[in-house]
Amino acid sequence: MRRALLISLVAYLITIHQARLIDRCDLAKLLHKEDMDGFEGYSLSDWLCLAFVESNFNISKVNENADGSFDYGIFQINSHYWCTDHQSHSENICHLECQELLRPNLLSTIHCARKIVSATGGMKNWVAWRMHCSGRPPSYWMTGCHLG
Repeated sequence: MRRALLISLVAYLITIHQARLIDRCDLAKLLHKEDMDGFEGYSLSDWLCLAFVESNFNISKVNENADGSFDYGIFQINSHYWCTDHQSHSENICHLECQELLRPNLLSTIHCARKIVSATGGMKNWVAWRMHCSGRPPSYWMTGCHLG
């Protein structure tokens, strides 16, 4: 019993260590600095909600989909359309390696996200945003964040 508990604790700590989380307000500041507030009509609250519902603010999240493609990073950008991971066919519309979407500075991620929301459908390209963020009051996401 004790051994099982120890193994579970170690596995949990490894998982926590591997996740690279960004603070909600730090993300808001970065997105503001990169002129994402109002880009294509989407507020910082929209971007923060997207980051939360897609990855829980985890920059290093990778998720495998049923079709064999993968979603990468804080916005869970899909390898089939937007980046190449050399594991599946990709249109690579953002012209980047999917691993770049896992970098802590998020600049490649932001650049690619701009292309995604500029495409037909905007943020509706993310199912989780449509289901959990679209049309919801945005006030919570910026609460306590000071951009100055």
